[in-house]
Amino acid sequence: MLQWKEPAAISLRRAPLFTGLIETTGRIKKTGSRLLIVPEKELELACGDSVCVNGSCLTVVSIAGRNISFDVSPETSGRVSPVVIGETVNLERSMKADGRLHGHFVTGHVDCTGTVIGIKKLSSFCQVTVSFPRKFSRFLVEKGSVAVSGISLTVASLTERDFSIALIPETLKSTSAGQWKQGTRVNLEFDIIGKYIVKAAETAASKESLRNYLEKYRPETR
Repeated sequence: MLQWKEPAAISLRRAPLFTGLIETTGRIKKTGSRLLIVPEKELELACGDSVCVNGSCLTVVSIAGRNISFDVSPETSGRVSPVVIGETVNLERSMKADGRLHGHFVTGHVDCTGTVIGIKKLSSFCQVTVSFPRKFSRFLVEKGSVAVSGISLTVASLTERDFSIALIPETLKSTSAGQWKQGTRVNLEFDIIGKYIVKAAETAASKESLRNYLEKYRPETR
């Protein structure tokens, strides 16, 4: 006789995804292949946990007091904006699968770096313009999301070579954005959902082109 068994519990601990809402900032204490960071406020972490550091997903390898160490691969080093000792970086722990999503899905895989080319103060907030490689323009839309050094921000306006974002006082106060100036390099990650949509559209267009080609040059049957 078959007996009913309770299904195994599904673990909802942590997934390597982030929201783009910065939990705290930290100071770089050591650079190189082993990055050492001292957070401004204590974070509940364990070795093996994922942390988004200025937009790049890194794994905790050791904790000593408030000092947190991460290994940085050559691939990561070559893709992100370099940091220096004493620099302020944005920190966010990976979100829980059953948690609330306040920003947007951020994977921690940096697409490219951008450069701050303009800062304009407007009342209590700032409008920041960031230039980026033209080939990534298809992943941006007005009012869409973009992660800038790990911060989930909304695109206010854009061209094929740059986009503008509005920074509210809280963002300027609680993230590294308050220290940005003209020429600052930032890490950019474009919306993962948008990238999948673009990929699907390009694949569909490619298949349609192939189908049309085959139809055009299909040998006639007798």
